[in-house]
Amino acid sequence: MAADASLPELTFVLGGARSGKSAYALTLAESCVTPDNMRLELFFLATAEAGDEEMASRIARHQAERGPLWRTIETPIALAAALREHRAPRRVIVVDCITLWLSNLMHLGQDPEQACHDLLEALAGASGPTILISNEVGMGIVPDNALAREFRDHAGRIHQRISAQADRVVFVVAGIAVTIK
Repeated sequence: MAADASLPELTFVLGGARSGKSAYALTLAESCVTPDNMRLELFFLATAEAGDEEMASRIARHQAERGPLWRTIETPIALAAALREHRAPRRVIVVDCITLWLSNLMHLGQDPEQACHDLLEALAGASGPTILISNEVGMGIVPDNALAREFRDHAGRIHQRISAQADRVVFVVAGIAVTIK
């Protein structure tokens, strides 16, 4: 049984950098917490790593903005395992973000296609609503180097596979969410 019948099992939120994706996803998840439903748990699976001082500051700021209702789990690589471990009927999980996870996988030389397969299997077994966030990277110019093109191509394929499985797909631009599925 889902935490909230109005929230689909899998929502995929796409958009450009600083488009308002995360704010939209958090608001969507928090909308499930009502006075009648206070036992609902909010989990945030973070794929970012604090590789430098600026990123550490950004992560700390985002954690503070989420507030005390949220439990944060850092999972830069083992996203499918974290979903399997933390899913529960009375829990909404937000994953932020798929493109950072992809970048982490590629940096370690792991197979993004296999990782995506594992992720989709974990999502298929979800027992509560999950909201995935990702950066749309395929709407700009073709990157000028092989690594950036490989990243863009993997991201596009992963987005297509997640969108096919998702119950709802939302594109956020300039803080405005447009449902596309």
